[in-house]
Amino acid sequence: MPAISSDDMFAIELALGEAVSNALIHGNKKSPDKPVNIEYGYNDGVFDITITDMGDGFRINDVADPVQDDNLTKDHGRGVMLMEHYMDEVHFNKKGNQVRMVKRITPINN
Repeated sequence: MPAISSDDMFAIELALGEAVSNALIHGNKKSPDKPVNIEYGYNDGVFDITITDMGDGFRINDVADPVQDDNLTKDHGRGVMLMEHYMDEVHFNKKGNQVRMVKRITPINN
């Protein structure tokens, strides 16, 4: 795997942290008995991450827009927006308990 730029590393770390946090808190309802599965891979310049929780899932269309006036001062609700901003692709499965994120890595020369 080539060297990853600090911008790409930041994007991956932030999106992964948000997705895992959502899986633990919202998906698994903080249950220590429910695992979160993380799969990742790198192939031909593409970093691919899939996070799956054991929860009932959610509908992406039901997530409130965090930049609407009523939501600006809330202390939560920005994770999906951040994942979509920093990753090149974000896909949720139909059930809503799995997210797949893709980041196309910008090659850097050392």
